[in-house]
Amino acid sequence: MIRKELDGNTFAGMILQGAVSLSNNADKVDALNVFPVPDGDTGTNMNLSMTSGSKEVKSNTGDHLGKVSTALSKGLLMGARGNSGVILSQLFRGFGKSVESKAVLNAKDFAQALDAGVVSAYKAVMKPVEGTILTVAKDAANKAMEAAETEEDITKLMEIILKEARASLKRTPDLLPVLKEVGVVDSGGQGLVHVYEGFLAELKGEKISDSPSAPSMDELVSAEHHIGVQGYMNTEDIEFGYCTEFMVKFEEQKVSENPYDEMQFRENLSELGDSLLVISDDEVAKVHIHTEEPGKALSQGQLYGSLIKMKIENMREQHTEIVGKDHRAAKTEKPAEKQPYAIITVAMGEGISELFKSIGATGVIEGGQTMNPSTEDIVKAIEESHAERVIILPNNKNIIMAAEQAAEVVNMEAVVIPTKTVPQGMASILAFNPSAELDENAETMKDALLHVKTGQVTFAVRDTSIDGITIKKDDHMGIAESKIVTSGDSRIETVKKLLEHMMDDEAEIITVLYGEDSPEEEVAEIEAYVEKTYPDVEVEVHNGRQPLYSYILSIE
Repeated sequence: MIRKELDGNTFAGMILQGAVSLSNNADKVDALNVFPVPDGDTGTNMNLSMTSGSKEVKSNTGDHLGKVSTALSKGLLMGARGNSGVILSQLFRGFGKSVESKAVLNAKDFAQALDAGVVSAYKAVMKPVEGTILTVAKDAANKAMEAAETEEDITKLMEIILKEARASLKRTPDLLPVLKEVGVVDSGGQGLVHVYEGFLAELKGEKISDSPSAPSMDELVSAEHHIGVQGYMNTEDIEFGYCTEFMVKFEEQKVSENPYDEMQFRENLSELGDSLLVISDDEVAKVHIHTEEPGKALSQGQLYGSLIKMKIENMREQHTEIVGKDHRAAKTEKPAEKQPYAIITVAMGEGISELFKSIGATGVIEGGQTMNPSTEDIVKAIEESHAERVIILPNNKNIIMAAEQAAEVVNMEAVVIPTKTVPQGMASILAFNPSAELDENAETMKDALLHVKTGQVTFAVRDTSIDGITIKKDDHMGIAESKIVTSGDSRIETVKKLLEHMMDDEAEIITVLYGEDSPEEEVAEIEAYVEKTYPDVEVEVHNGRQPLYSYILSIE
């Protein structure tokens, strides 16, 4: 049967099948990461991002494709994790914007929407790199635009799109030399191919079953980690007791009488409570607010249209049930007034988290290795910081885009310092001046990144060869910044060679953060070696208790 039109219900099925296809193959996508490090997480990030989008689609299915696509883009936006997840969210954000007013799509509409998604994704990346998911999406969209000139059957068009995506994926090593050197294709591109495979399966009436080893969507959502940015508090200290969420479906008559302005809407709602989040497009506005007067918040929304998807929860009752009477002693933890600044940082390992707090971090989001925080996680941390201005330190290059996306969404001053490592995050905090303006602090903290070098020691998860270094599975690898510089079967020797590579005449301080798998006698031997070999350099050693990375080194 020829399918000349695509409606909302069918598109929702495509999304859900795409999510299952990606989930089933997430581990395989993770394994394609160029570096053989144990925290390669492209598949995990894309999977969790797609899961968030699919969850939103499940709640917003219907015949109108534009509305389903809008729900997908919102779910992806807030659930985006890592660079791959953010790019995926932007692909479908552009797709959704181009079709938001269309109930059904023909083949040309579908091709144009894919192309609009590519434009949006390229704009979101400061320095686009070819040979990545961007290239695969672009090549597939270009082929779709070309084929749609003569092909009216959307199912056949999707076959053409998938075929080109696979071909483009095979070409990625020719565009990105490091992929060819290691012998893999781009992991993000592979993830997108799996999504498109799910799309085609739905159009052909085929059912993709959940892999027995793959977690279900509900399990993935429930597995998301907590954000430790607030201390305990008394139930009585909850100033705004009702967590209120709703969506406003704009109505033409109401909007003509009372034109909608997102900034003004935010300002009006901000007078009713805190933890405010407003996301809107041409058809709907999504609101989250903690307030004492949920009725007034709902009334503000009704000025512009009808209310849908309303949810009001009594947080005082929830708090009492969750924390119990034993946590009442922390009554003064939450400040009554907003603080001038909050510094939110991302870290894995209790020791590193404690170290960040000791030097000035007001909140630590757990993540950064095998579990990147989502845009929504970071938004919640910002909103709960109870500060006028927020500085975010991602401490991982794969979290920067999600952090920047979160900073754009929130209704307060927020800036991201593009820290790529834990040592960079620590150097940045130490450069913070609480009496300086936000722009001045941002400039000073970014400048601090130039004066610290980072080294990491971890183990290889597969055999490979990169940058002229032969690496065997389970070897210990020394990574300077983002480059593997040494590898071998002795962890101590790897640390020594890594330090030798990193040292220069200007070095004044060496900091060693040892992980949860590093025995004390080994740490003591390394400390003694550093003190003897570099007698003119100050040495600091801390138990970071981080997973996967036996040692994180910094030289300043």
